[in-house]
Amino acid sequence: MARFRTRLALLGSAAALTVGAVVPAQFAEAQPAAAAAGFQWVALGDSYTAGVIQAAGDIFEVPRDGCERTDRSYPQVVDRDLGGLFDLTNVSCGAATIEDVTDEAQYPIGRHMPPFSEDPDYPFPPVAHQSEAVGPDTDVITVGVGGNTLGFADILAKCPQLGGESNGDGTPCKDALGAGIQARLDKVSQEYNRMLTELHERAPKAKILTVGYPTIVPQDASKCGYGDLTKFGTITQGDLNWLRQDVLEPLNKTIENSTGTQDTASFINLYTPSQDHSVCDDTKWVEGFVTLPDQLSFVHPNALGHRNAADHIEEAMLNTIS
Repeated sequence: MARFRTRLALLGSAAALTVGAVVPAQFAEAQPAAAAAGFQWVALGDSYTAGVIQAAGDIFEVPRDGCERTDRSYPQVVDRDLGGLFDLTNVSCGAATIEDVTDEAQYPIGRHMPPFSEDPDYPFPPVAHQSEAVGPDTDVITVGVGGNTLGFADILAKCPQLGGESNGDGTPCKDALGAGIQARLDKVSQEYNRMLTELHERAPKAKILTVGYPTIVPQDASKCGYGDLTKFGTITQGDLNWLRQDVLEPLNKTIENSTGTQDTASFINLYTPSQDHSVCDDTKWVEGFVTLPDQLSFVHPNALGHRNAADHIEEAMLNTIS
C-alpha cells in the first residue's frame, strides 16, 4: 500500500514537472521557486541507513571513507526515485552512534571485523560528525540511529557464544545482560532527545523524519533453526524472544517516544510492515549472520529491506512538501 501511494504521488509530481516544461516562458516565472531548485535533504544514520553489506549493493564512493554507503541503500534508492525534487547529502556511516551524529568525529571501520574479515584499506581517517552536513538551508532530515548506542552489535556478538555454551537451552543471554537493558534504553532516549534538539537548532525550518528499525526476529522464533548462520547461529529460541520483546521493540518505542517530543519531527515505522520478512522468514528483508555463499552480513537489511524503507520514507518526504 505504501508503494502504491508513493507511486501515485510520484506520478503526480512527474505530471506537474512535465506540464511546467511546456508552459510558455511568460508563465514559467510563476512556478514555485522551490520546485525548480529542489529541496535540500540530508540523510543521517548508521549501517541500517548506509547499507554496508554486499546484499545491499556496491560501495559507490571512491576513495572509500570506511562508512560503506551502498548503491541500493534507502537514501540512494530514494534519491533515484525523487532526485528531481530533493537534493541528497548522504553522510550516514556504518557503526555510527547517536553521538557520532551530534558531536563526535567517527573512525569508520569499513569491513574490518577481525577475526571474521580483514579490510585492506583499514584504518580509515576520521569523518566529521554527521550533523555538520545540516544547516539553515536544509529542508528535510532523515535519521536512522540508536542501535549502536544501545550496543546491539555487542549483544549480537555475545548471545551466540552463550547459546553455544548452553547447547541451545534456556535464556543465557537474557540472564547475563537483561538487567542492564533498561539503562541502555535510557541512554538512547537521553541522547536521541539531545540529537533532535541540536538538529532543529541547526536547521530550524527542516522537517525531521526519524527512521525506526525493521523486524529482525519473527514472532515465532522457532522458525530460526538453531546453529544456522544464515539466521541467528547459536542464539537460543528463548533469547531470540527476549531480543524481540525486551530489546528491539523497546528500542523502536524509545525512538518513537523521543520523536514525539519534537513538533518538527515524525517517526517512520518500519517494524510493522516488515513483520513477515524477518531474518528467519522465507522472503527476508534482513540477512542473518552470513549471506550465502560466503558474505558476512551480521544481521543487516538487504536490498529488499532498503526498498521497503525507501517506499515509506518517500511517502513521508513527499508529505513534507505537499
